Amino acid sequence: MVNDQAAQRQELLIEAGRTERQYWQDLWRYRELFYFLAWRDILVRYKQTTIGIAWALIRPFLTMVVFTIVFGNLAKLPSEGAPYPILVFSAMLPWQFFSNALSECSNSLVGNAHLISKVYFPRLIVPASGVIVSFVDFLISGTILLGLMAWFNFIPSWRILTLPLFIAITFAASIGVGLWLAALNVQYRDFRFLIPFIVQFGLYISPVGFSSSIVPDEWRLLYSLNPMVGVIDGFRWAILGGQSQIYLPGFILSLVLVLVLFSSSIWYFRKTERRFADVI
Repeated sequence: MVNDQAAQRQELLIEAGRTERQYWQDLWRYRELFYFLAWRDILVRYKQTTIGIAWALIRPFLTMVVFTIVFGNLAKLPSEGAPYPILVFSAMLPWQFFSNALSECSNSLVGNAHLISKVYFPRLIVPASGVIVSFVDFLISGTILLGLMAWFNFIPSWRILTLPLFIAITFAASIGVGLWLAALNVQYRDFRFLIPFIVQFGLYISPVGFSSSIVPDEWRLLYSLNPMVGVIDGFRWAILGGQSQIYLPGFILSLVLVLVLFSSSIWYFRKTERRFADVI
């Protein structure tokens, strides 16, 4: 009788791994939840839309048209030896990936508050799944670039083989900034109003509609403090070939900043993660 009462009083305690090794093991154990969240967000994004995934094509295509008219036809800016639409779209791809990831990650924890407050799992899964959703949009938008290459009869050089490296750097930049914003948005909800401004402002200060080569040499290193400058230059170097060149000091600076953002974001996210369920 006593044993039965003791058994009834037993409680199941679910807690996070107390060591870093246990935490990363938990990430692997909860991989099915990661797949589920990513797939759910992909379905929700296009559910009950009239033209479905075409929305992932229309927005970057129209932005490319506007930038081509303004910077290519009216301002007559250099195109690094490639058709101007391809110059623009080779930058639109990483920028769209990065900006979408910020929007998805920043609100991911607040949007899944019902899940976070009830059950334990590594919270890193939530914003990471948002980056995957943005990567799907990136792949869909890539078909426009292929279409532009076919239309202009543009054949990339061997440099295109290095494109996965620059995609990986874009992943690191997206996760780095996304984790910072996701964690800060839990603590300070004002960030949800600041993020659209950051995305819009970043579009104009990044070399999306123009080549970074037009920036004066004495300002290029300072300009590279924007980590997306090195990412975009890397994409153009890989896709355009020919006259496209990477400003090496600026690219190294951007790469270092991306690595700092990535490592510091994981540190800050892990530091604040245990309080998410209480604050959210």
